[in-house]
Parts: sequence; structure tokens; C-alpha cells
Amino acid sequence: MGHLAAHGLSYTLPDGRTLFSDVSFRVSGGDVVALIGANGAGKTTVLRILAGDLAATEGGIQVQGGLGVMPQFIGSVRDDSTVRDLLLAAAPAALRRAAARLDRAEPADSGDERAQLAYAEALTAWGDAGGYDLEVRWDKATTTALGLPIDRAAARAVTTLSGGEQKRLVLEALLRGPEQVLVLDEPDNYLDVPGKLWLEEQLAQTDKAVLLVSHDRELLTEAATHIVTMEAGTAWTHGGTFATWHTAREARWERIAELHRRWGEEHQKLKDLVRRLQQQSAVSDAMTSRYHAAQTRLEKFEKAGPPAELPRRQKLALRLRGARTGVRAIHCERLELTGLMKPFDLEVSFGERVCVLGSNGSGKSHFLRLLAESVQDAPTSVEHSGDCRLGARVVPGLFAQTHRHPAWSGRTLVDVLARGEDGRAGVDLRTAMAALGRYGLAAAGERSFETLSGGQQARFQVLLLELSGATLLLLDEPTDNLDLASAEALQEALAGFEGTVVAVTHDRWFAKSFDRFLVFRADGRVAETDTPVWDERRVVRQR
Repeated sequence: MGHLAAHGLSYTLPDGRTLFSDVSFRVSGGDVVALIGANGAGKTTVLRILAGDLAATEGGIQVQGGLGVMPQFIGSVRDDSTVRDLLLAAAPAALRRAAARLDRAEPADSGDERAQLAYAEALTAWGDAGGYDLEVRWDKATTTALGLPIDRAAARAVTTLSGGEQKRLVLEALLRGPEQVLVLDEPDNYLDVPGKLWLEEQLAQTDKAVLLVSHDRELLTEAATHIVTMEAGTAWTHGGTFATWHTAREARWERIAELHRRWGEEHQKLKDLVRRLQQQSAVSDAMTSRYHAAQTRLEKFEKAGPPAELPRRQKLALRLRGARTGVRAIHCERLELTGLMKPFDLEVSFGERVCVLGSNGSGKSHFLRLLAESVQDAPTSVEHSGDCRLGARVVPGLFAQTHRHPAWSGRTLVDVLARGEDGRAGVDLRTAMAALGRYGLAAAGERSFETLSGGQQARFQVLLLELSGATLLLLDEPTDNLDLASAEALQEALAGFEGTVVAVTHDRWFAKSFDRFLVFRADGRVAETDTPVWDERRVVRQR
């Protein structure tokens, strides 16, 4: 059985800042270790060091049993690469090199003897590296994930695959591979809930050593056997599951705070002693040696330094206030989204929390966009028939899943806040910076929206919803890119929001906080259930 060990890893950024130091952990066969932490804590950097893409400033790693890596970009590939290219991206370096040599050596129809010889040598190198065994595994992976054998799938453009299909395909290949250590960077992103349930089952059954990064709280609870947390410039390991992680973290903070208190008390005692002996040695030479000894003791104490840095709590103050509206917030009668769903009726009252579930492509995002545009009978960009109206004083605010906002391109966050738009008033610089600070974005105030991370873009969108005065929040996968602290802060803000919430999500943890559930079925029908339903066959009550 394989294992992975990291010993005292540190990494210094190009500007000289230390991103993290003394990061140590171990992943044994059969373990599923989750690496978690706030956005920017260095999780992906650690994974790149483990994969050999970056060199650690200090420390080392040990891998036994071979290493398989899923890069973070799997699921979002939108270039001209093929399925074969995608699978090679997750293959060991030796196989990637052998594949590149084979591609270069593939002869033309000229019959050149030298070219034929080079091609034969490349084929031999491909076989020696394990290429033919790899192709057998690829065949099983493409047949399972795409319903096609590798000889028919290899040349297929990756752009024809959904993000979930890309993820599932590479996961199938890695889980079937001989490598006994897997490093997976957000393997659940782009997977729908059935896909996540499949992933949890595979992780429970594998005897490989698995290290993964994920923000999915349900997956962390169900799959992770240990939690490595990156915070305060280092990492610590919780030997239990995510279900007990919060308690363990609070206890750790309390221990560190107590050690800092004791260190501070001892530091003050030593300084007081040195000061007192200094005064005494000034009037008595007999005290000089004791004074110098106390100085040396203080110097050694200060050189050893205080205990581990006390973690800074990520203070996010999301203030989604809302306001009273008419009793009927949403009224849909015989509503049909053209080509997506069959006519259905829906009535949503003020204050309700409605969660919209369903497979990708079933019309969920179109429905939210239609609600966002259903203001004063204005024309909408969503083709539909039937009636869709908002109630009195209902002001919709849309959180877009794609984060695509061309109007903000090239503009800084401060500029977007200052100008105002779509009924949202502009704010002065002081107010803008204070608002950005509450969302953990103060340092990004002079950066343009498109340069932010996905999590930062998500928090900024929520901030704009706050400032817009929306009384109907329309949230399309709002937790997809949020770290754990941000997702929990959003849920707390929604709990205190005076208004109505309609959200599309594949986040099972987030869905638990809602009280009504609409299922957009693959056959075009809309059903309502009292609890989250991720398998359409379990929908028992039809609207």
C-alpha cells in the first residue's frame, strides 16, 4: 500500500513573503485526507509541490507506490485539446513524455526508413513506460464515463464534454490506475449530486492514499478520514472527520491562546527581572554576574520565540438586510420555459426559502434569470409562455453562477461600487472600502473584477446584492467557489435576511437550510418536495 508524507514544507512567494512554513502531514493507504483552508492559504501550492510542478523553499516529500494527480483545471478545459490530451494531463510524467515522443515520431506516408525506425523506437518506449496498459484503463474509463471506447473517444474535443464529464472521466482513469497515491484538487467541482455520491462511494472503497482539496461540506463529512487545515501560515492535522473538526479547531485555538498568555507572562517576568538586576548591579558589583545571566536567559527566551501564531478568525460580516414586501412574492401560472420544461404553477410567499434542484441543463438558471427580469412587465431575454409576476415591493437581485459580467471588465472593485448601476446607488471611497473589508476584499479594492479568484468574485457579488436593496435573492450556485468560512457566513446572512430567497444549488449542506424544494426533472416536469431530493425517482408529489 502506498503512502505520502510531507515534512516541514515552506514556500516563499516571488515578492519575498512566506506563504506557509513547517507544513507536515502523512497520508496512508486507505486514508482520505482533506486539505482545507481559506482561499489564498496555499492549498493549491502545496498540491503543486507534491505533484512536482513547484519546488518547496524548504522541506521535502516522500511518495511510495506511485503518484496520480488531478489538476484543478480539469472540468474547465475550453481549449482545442482532445479527450486523449485530457487523460494524458493526469498521467505520470514518464508516460506524458513517452506520448509526446510518440506523437512527434508518427511517420507520414513518405516511407522514410529513418522515420519508420524512430516511430518503432517511440512505440517501444511507449510500451516500456506502460502506455499499452494505460490505454486499457483509458478504454474502461471512457466506456464507463462517456459510453465510448477509447479508440472512438480519444480524438473527441474536450469542449464537447461538460465539466462534470471531464471530472468523471479523469477520476475513473485515476481510480483504476496502478498509482497508490492520489492527489485530487477539487475533484467534486462540476459534479452533480449523483456524481458526488459516486465519488464518495469510490473514496470509501479505495485502498489508495488520497489527499484532496474540497469545499463541499457534505463530501468532507462523508468521505474524509482526516482533516489537514492550513491557517496562520502553517498546517495542523485533525485525526477525526469533518463532523468533529469545528470542535477540534476551537479547542486548538483555546490551547494556543493559553500558551500565548503564559508566554507573555513569562516574557514580562524575565524583562522585569533584567530591569531589577540592572538597577541593583549599578550599585553593587556583586549583582553584575546575575544581571548578565538574566540578560542571556531573556535573549534565549526571545530567540526561541512565542508559540505557534494564533490563527486569525476570518471575520466576514455579510449584511443582507432585505425589507418587507407584499405577502405574495412570486406568482407563476402555466409557466413554460420554451424547450426546457412543461407548464407549471408556483406561488411563493414573502420570507420563504425555496431551493431549486435538478440536473444540469434542466432550466434552473433560465428560471432564475426570468424571475430577475420579471419587473414591471418589461421584456425578458428568456423565451417562455404563461405568466410570471413578482409581488408588490419585490426587488429581485441575481447572483450569477458564471460570474460573467462584461460591464465590470477592466474596472476595479472600488470603481464598480462608486458608480452604481441597475438601481444601486454609488458610494464614496470610505464607504466602499469599509464594505469591502466586511467581505474580506479590502486588499483587492484596486484590482479589476476579472483578476479575482472565484471565491472573491462570489463574495463581491453578494456584497452588490446587499447594497442593491434586493428583497428577493435569486442565487445560482452561490457556494460553488466559496471557502468554508465564506459559505457559513453566507448561510448566517441568509438566515437573518428579511425577504424571500430562491436558490439553485448542488450543495447538499447548503440545501438543508431551505424549507421548500422544486425539482426540475429531466422529462420537463416540475415537482415539489418537502426535503431535498437528488434522485428524480424519489419525487413522490407532483405539481
